[in-house]
Amino acid sequence: MPASRKPGFAIRAAACADLGAVLAAARDRGVLGWVREGADRQSVLVHAEGKREAVQALIAFLGSEAQVQEVPAEGHEQFAVRGVSAGEFVVQEHAATAHHFDLRLEVDGVMRSWAVPKGPSLDPGVKRFAVQVEDHSMEHNSYEGGGGTRGVIVWDRGTYEQGGRVPWPEALDRGHAVFVLHGEKLRGGFALQRTRGGDKPQWLLIKRRDDDARPGSDITAERPESVASGQTLQDLLGAS
Repeated sequence: MPASRKPGFAIRAAACADLGAVLAAARDRGVLGWVREGADRQSVLVHAEGKREAVQALIAFLGSEAQVQEVPAEGHEQFAVRGVSAGEFVVQEHAATAHHFDLRLEVDGVMRSWAVPKGPSLDPGVKRFAVQVEDHSMEHNSYEGGGGTRGVIVWDRGTYEQGGRVPWPEALDRGHAVFVLHGEKLRGGFALQRTRGGDKPQWLLIKRRDDDARPGSDITAERPESVASGQTLQDLLGAS
């Protein structure tokens, strides 16, 4: 981390406050960390770190009723809203020259894409090889079809949250991006870690250890059907 971005003093606070107002106040004071809606949807949970005087100024903004405790700094490089959708995600199973799954995340109006030969896994102990490919348009997200030995189904889809301590798309540019999927099959935290650059950068897709992790599972074999049509890729190819 650059010397100017040392985490410094850090707190965790629960307060009755407007989420957008907390975001603006933290950024105005140069505080790093995050804010998210509380479980009761009437309060917010805040993690704030930085210079002690800046964090204390944010505590003053939150008011005397805020429940505040000092916690270890996490090393954030932004102040962001957690728990808010960053856009769509889709996983399409693709029979082409080589069978693979395409993971796509909406970033700045396009679908950033990775070809994952063995498909995503819900097992945190499994690291799936992925190759970054060209961006796709969002119109492609719902495509299913094909003929002969080629075809595509929508294996999973939903929304996702951007996570991690570094803002997007900078996190992708740096080669380590954390995100949370809210799909019909894939849920919870995941990470993309770049292992090699070049014209076709190589990455690892890894499930994070959380309540949605399923050690020992093989979700692509257990749930082969399309979430759009209910047919499997083999159904599609057999019908053509």
